[in-house]
Amino acid sequence: MGILDSIPHVNVVSSHRPWPRAIVTEAGWRVAIDRLVEGGLTLLGLWGEPTTVHMAMLDGGAAEIAVVTYECTAGTFPSVASRHPPALRLERTIHDLFGLVPAVAHDLRPWLDHYAWSKSYPLSGRNAARDVRPYQFLPAEGESLHQVAVGPVHAGIIEPGHFRFTANGEHVVRLEQWLGYTHKGIESLMQGASLQAAAKLANRTSGDSAVAYAFAFARAAEAALQIEAPRRATLLRALMAELERLANHLGDIGAICNDASFALMHAQTGILRERCLRAADVAFGHRLMMDVIVPGGVTRDIAADGVSALRALLAELRKVFPRLIELYDNTASLQDRTVTTGIVKAEYARQFGAGGYVGRASGRDFDARRALAYMPYDALSFEVPVLQAGDVNARVWIRIREVEQSVALIEQILDRLGPGGLQTAMPAGIGRGPCEGMALTEAFRGDVLVWLRLDGELGVERCHLRDASWFQWPLLETAIEGNIIADFPLCNKSFNCSYSGVDL
Repeated sequence: MGILDSIPHVNVVSSHRPWPRAIVTEAGWRVAIDRLVEGGLTLLGLWGEPTTVHMAMLDGGAAEIAVVTYECTAGTFPSVASRHPPALRLERTIHDLFGLVPAVAHDLRPWLDHYAWSKSYPLSGRNAARDVRPYQFLPAEGESLHQVAVGPVHAGIIEPGHFRFTANGEHVVRLEQWLGYTHKGIESLMQGASLQAAAKLANRTSGDSAVAYAFAFARAAEAALQIEAPRRATLLRALMAELERLANHLGDIGAICNDASFALMHAQTGILRERCLRAADVAFGHRLMMDVIVPGGVTRDIAADGVSALRALLAELRKVFPRLIELYDNTASLQDRTVTTGIVKAEYARQFGAGGYVGRASGRDFDARRALAYMPYDALSFEVPVLQAGDVNARVWIRIREVEQSVALIEQILDRLGPGGLQTAMPAGIGRGPCEGMALTEAFRGDVLVWLRLDGELGVERCHLRDASWFQWPLLETAIEGNIIADFPLCNKSFNCSYSGVDL
């Protein structure tokens, strides 16, 4: 039985692909919320338009996805977050951008809106008055509590975000984040953009996941237009995705060790990460491989010396990386900092649908490459590592095993590269009706969702991009509770959530 079979709906939107989207009544919307609360479905995304809200849900057991749409005739919709906490920040964002009010919401504090915009509800088409007041962090009760404010400006070259700690001595009682400082209006810029311009914007949503976003956007557009990229192009896409995963995991492993005062690992993995970026530059003309993946395929082939550069990279990784992992595993002072620190409970990982190493380190066995088996991963062999401990150490080990899997995947792809086309021509836009597409791809930190509606001339009417970090940032708040403030950098780096990816 499909997801929509158990949810009362008015009609199914025939132009939405590859998964169904249905317009539901209030009763149907509430049934969908019930399914989330009961744990039968996982929230994939929640986003708005001027008079509607959409909610994407996953049935993990059946690997099925569906989107339900509620028409907000009175400017309100039944709150999802009041019963299912993972929806909270998404609901606050909908209110900030569109002015739609989640009925019976417990928290309507602004998330993206820092009162720096020229008008309120910028995507609503109207300009309503708003009550400008200082941001109120949630209170904590108890004896001898004090607050520590960190950010939004940080000591390193990183994006801004505010962290408010409530502590008893050194032990954290509550952590609350407030982001939105890198809001760039990307969803507003998408509206009315050409498919080509929108692809560039998607590519720049979160720079460390440039390939993953471009991959997801391209697949969403291809689903909407009912076309497929050529086989060689799909292999090159996966090659870039695994190269991006390698570079980020290597950088994270070293940075986590550095926050535990083990600089040697940081230096050595930094060298390997740089090797990955240089190999990417040789192979695809850009260290972050931007603007290579586009709807229909790829804009360029791998360079003539790209294959040899990548094979040399794999050889170096196979030689050096095992020694570094042995060093990590046998350094007692390092293990003392990472083992049992920053634990994410398995039930939280499941409830929030945490993707990537955060979820898999806490027992959530989900990887979009395997669960949804999109090309070319449907024909490649790889394992998805899963651990149960849920601590910093487990998140390091998931990265380690994924590095090993990415090395094997890159080798498989290089062996399978054969002659073939790079792009499928875009269909003619004139005379076409609007069409919609959605895609999930597996970025290094978890699944990226892109939902897209194209008009009859292949212009973008609406595009929503959802980073895995939406469902990981709240879990960092739970992971640090009971730990000491000094362990926050270690916990934070073991999550490495994206600021830009949630600031939209």
